[in-house]
Amino acid sequence: MTRPVRVAIVGAGPAGIYAADALLKSEVCQDPGVSIDLFERMPAPFGLIRYGVAPDHPRIKGIVKALHQVLDKPQIRLFGNVSYPHDIGLDDLRSFYDAVIFSTGAEADRALDIPGIELDGSYGAAEFVSWYDGHPEVPRTWPLTAEKVAVLGVGNVALDVARVLAKTADELLPTEIPDNVYQGLKQNKALEVHVFGRRGPAQAKFSPMELRELDHSPNIEVIVNPEDIEYDEGSIATRRENKQANMVAQTLENWAIRDVGDRPHKLFLHFFESPVEILGEDGKVTALRTERTELDGTGNVRGTGQFTDWDMQSVYRAVGYYSEELPKLPFDVTSGTVPHEAGRVIAGDERMTSVYVTGWIKRGPIGLIGHTKGDANETVACVLEDRAAGRLPEPAAPAPEAVEAFLEDRGVRYTTWEGWHKLDAHEQALGAAQGRERIKVVEREGMLDASGA
Repeated sequence: MTRPVRVAIVGAGPAGIYAADALLKSEVCQDPGVSIDLFERMPAPFGLIRYGVAPDHPRIKGIVKALHQVLDKPQIRLFGNVSYPHDIGLDDLRSFYDAVIFSTGAEADRALDIPGIELDGSYGAAEFVSWYDGHPEVPRTWPLTAEKVAVLGVGNVALDVARVLAKTADELLPTEIPDNVYQGLKQNKALEVHVFGRRGPAQAKFSPMELRELDHSPNIEVIVNPEDIEYDEGSIATRRENKQANMVAQTLENWAIRDVGDRPHKLFLHFFESPVEILGEDGKVTALRTERTELDGTGNVRGTGQFTDWDMQSVYRAVGYYSEELPKLPFDVTSGTVPHEAGRVIAGDERMTSVYVTGWIKRGPIGLIGHTKGDANETVACVLEDRAAGRLPEPAAPAPEAVEAFLEDRGVRYTTWEGWHKLDAHEQALGAAQGRERIKVVEREGMLDASGA
């Protein structure tokens, strides 16, 4: 092969960009070279960093700078506002590329099967995150009328949701939140936010830094019940073997023994409370029922038969993300992933030729952003191994301009990497006018116009 290896990556979030970076760092990039096209259904790249990370986390968003350095490489093109399979399908991609890597992530909420989950006032955390992050495909308003709010889950998404609900709108104004989000948060009535975990402090999935940040707000009083600080042999072993788990437990212990202060908004962290039902009247949430649990010696818990009804007007479930099924690819509905072997897609008992996965669609929505690098390296190694073994069929139209012609013939209004720089500058200019770093554009048409699509 004298031409560069052509690779399509569907999804331009961290997982897809890390896969592109792994290809660029491989030997094949030197000879015969690589040519990589990233397809992203949103007009802007960066996936969950743009639409899944809370706006008051500038350090995490700093990862964008590293991703920029990858996308700046001349071997990479970005095609934004291109959806799979509506604008380009699997057969189309195979006709243009030697290999296709899907890195579409997970944006939906994992289901929680308890009575009352359908009541008005019961929400998925992912929906709320999409709203406050200015996702163009969600409503522009959010009902924030509840004074007492429950958040189910003890991961970082639960912390993000709880923190945004407990902060004031003016605290979040210096961030990149759009005006509709700021106006919505100004109407927020929440005075108490209660986070519920089924297990104990040693089993919480918070990052130590994210947990400690809760206490930095001048408006949020974080409260932990001393009775919830409990460990069994399994929990002690977890603390001994996992530095992060130990740091989280230490922080919770310190909060449990201090006096409660007078900051206006209260944020309670509850452990050993398993949600069993959302109660309602006239179709609206009125309470959350939990069952008290106890440790069983292994770090797991069992129910005690002791139930509590908590007065709540809304409930947010932050029990995990779930990936959407991709047409033409197999899908495991239980795990919400595409079946694979080391990134090679497996349909039934057969490998799908030249089709691969990486990121959350591959391993499920677990781990931090940095964990996707290992995924990408493994998947790219398989792509290169299959190429070396002659297992990648020759595409019918490998010339880079063939893809542009295809999209233009379809009338797809796509954005480019140069277009992202224009949108980026536009958002920063909007922010500068108000003394802020950036104001995010929400409307898809506005993003396309600013990008010069």
